[in-house]
Amino acid sequence: MVDLLITGGTVLDGTGAAGYVADVAVDAGHIVAIGDHLPAAARTIDADGLVLAPGFIDMHAHSDLQILANPEHTAKVSQGVTLEVLGQDGLSFAPVDTPTRAAIRRQIAGWNGEPDDFDFSWSDVAGYLDRLDQGIACNAAYLVPQGTLRMMVVGTENRPATDTELSEMKRLLAEGLEQGAVGMSSGLTYTPGMFATTEELVELCTVVARYGGYYSPHQRSYGKGALDAYGEMVEVARRSGCALHLTHATMNFEPNRGRGGDLLAMIDQALADGVDLTTDTYPYLPGATTLAAILPSWTAEGGPDALLARLRDPADREQITYELEQVGTDGCHGCVTDWRTIEIGGVKNPALEGAVGNTVAQIAADLGKPPAWVFFDLLLRDDLASTILQHVGHEENVRAIMQHPTHTGGSDGILVGSKPHPRGWGTFPRYLAHYVRELGVLELADCVHHLTGRPARRLRLTDRGLVRTGYHADLVLFDAATVRDAATFANPRQQAEGIPWVLVGGVPVIENGDRTDALPGRAVRRTPTQ
Repeated sequence: MVDLLITGGTVLDGTGAAGYVADVAVDAGHIVAIGDHLPAAARTIDADGLVLAPGFIDMHAHSDLQILANPEHTAKVSQGVTLEVLGQDGLSFAPVDTPTRAAIRRQIAGWNGEPDDFDFSWSDVAGYLDRLDQGIACNAAYLVPQGTLRMMVVGTENRPATDTELSEMKRLLAEGLEQGAVGMSSGLTYTPGMFATTEELVELCTVVARYGGYYSPHQRSYGKGALDAYGEMVEVARRSGCALHLTHATMNFEPNRGRGGDLLAMIDQALADGVDLTTDTYPYLPGATTLAAILPSWTAEGGPDALLARLRDPADREQITYELEQVGTDGCHGCVTDWRTIEIGGVKNPALEGAVGNTVAQIAADLGKPPAWVFFDLLLRDDLASTILQHVGHEENVRAIMQHPTHTGGSDGILVGSKPHPRGWGTFPRYLAHYVRELGVLELADCVHHLTGRPARRLRLTDRGLVRTGYHADLVLFDAATVRDAATFANPRQQAEGIPWVLVGGVPVIENGDRTDALPGRAVRRTPTQ
């Protein structure tokens, strides 16, 4: 007798192949049989009328602390996510030393929050992964964050790393990969990672390649200089021999309207040249980041306290305003800031809650103040922790990029704040509902492949991402006719509809549409190839 039998579902196995009706037997956390007349089970799930697919893989998640502080993680598992990749955008919490941990916590509080009485008892990647192993809702993999490495070794200065510093960053990176990280991330519009030269990135990616990992960069621009920035990342991959995953691969801001095809042509050429390249996107037009991220990079040299001092200095404020409104900053992707597109998504200071849901332009009009004054006031009063939605996307680019054969799904979901981006709760059902059922941009079996088998292959996982005998029983059951994202920009924390069952290692974490109390998720480590 096996643990579980799922009967009568239409299996979409994650390869992109057409669906077929079959029973699936699960025992000891793995799929043990697929077909008819399967052995008796301790429990049976009737999946008639439902699609049975591999659990979805979120290739770009910002749940690094929230998955530990709130391990039930309903936002993700209710979407059918059974594995997410953490350590994104070059800034996360392992490896760290004591001063770096404090600085990182402050810098990315808008991404992760500041959980009360949180136990930061680890210092290396192994320690962080061990914490995940204590019990989480879904599985998680981890990327070594390049910006954190640079903060530990070089600091927050805008200068090239010395040979000695580069050697130390490479040592720490290798250690993290040996301890189970799947690759390295960068945040090249965030300090201090943005201060790395192309040569420095090549050197680091050579280490990643040696261990069989991949490089996941948030590049230097998604706006005015987007194609040049993508080109730099492709060059890093060519020179280092490292696999490249272009995360939240978008062409945003007005200069890139209708230019998704230009990016795809570059990707196709790189593939033809032998570059191992994949992408991920989220199926929405607005992006999300911190309010401080749009500042020019020079303001962040020396760390958060130095930045706050500059925001108080009249001469610096005048220069910052000029760069934001007249020239375009590297923080705003080379584009002049349009305050109408910047909506406050979350704040740490409760006194600022009234700003949430309004654009900087709206707040300025209501107060009778210049937008830049509102910008500085929010940053200072919220200790740089405010988050924003940036309404800068283009639908034609989103559709073109998601149809490319390198594409996978990544939510880029931030789960904290009063009104976070709905992608934190809605990315995966939105693909299935809006872009498959309603618009027909993707076929259902192909879309499931984008969200399961293809990202598993990027992660080089040989036992996840498919409905196949011997694979982990990370599975989702959904109704193709009714599945939809209920999360909206007005009400972002709404559970998806039409996903009654989600299993992690054969254990239901969503059962008949409700969250169970199970925490079967663990860290997913890849054994290095070196």
